[in-house]
Amino acid sequence: MIEFSHEEQVSLTRLVLNLLDSWGVSNADSIVLLALPAGTKPRALQRYQQDTPLPFNELVYERVEHMVGISEALHLANPRSEQAGALWLKRPNRRFNGRSPLAVMVGDGLLGITQVRKHLDCSYDWYVDEQQSRQKKP
Repeated sequence: MIEFSHEEQVSLTRLVLNLLDSWGVSNADSIVLLALPAGTKPRALQRYQQDTPLPFNELVYERVEHMVGISEALHLANPRSEQAGALWLKRPNRRFNGRSPLAVMVGDGLLGITQVRKHLDCSYDWYVDEQQSRQKKP
C-alpha cells in the first residue's frame, strides 16, 4: 500500500466521497462500498468531507483505488457528460443479470466492484488476467 501524507489522505477522501456523491450513492451504500468499519454511521461521512481522512487500511485503500478507476473509465466512455456515468451505474445491465452496476458493487462487495471495473476498463481486465496467468505458471 502506498503511504500518503495526512493532507493527501484528506484530498483522496474528499475525491472519492465527491465521486460517490456525484453518482448519487447514498451514505449507507458509500459506507458499504468503502468497507468502512462496522458501526460507521452515515452522518460520519460529513466528518470525512471536512478534514478527517478515511481509515486507510488495505481494504479501504483497495476500494478507493477501484472507485477512482471506475470513475476514470466512465469519464473516458462519456467525456462530454458527467451525468452519463451516474445513469449507467443505476440502469439494469444484461452483463450483470439485469442488476445495475451499482447494485452489483454494493451487494457483491469487492468481487462486484472488480467485476464492474473489469467491464468498464479493458486495460484493467487485461492486467488482472495477466497477473492470474503468471500465478498459474510454475
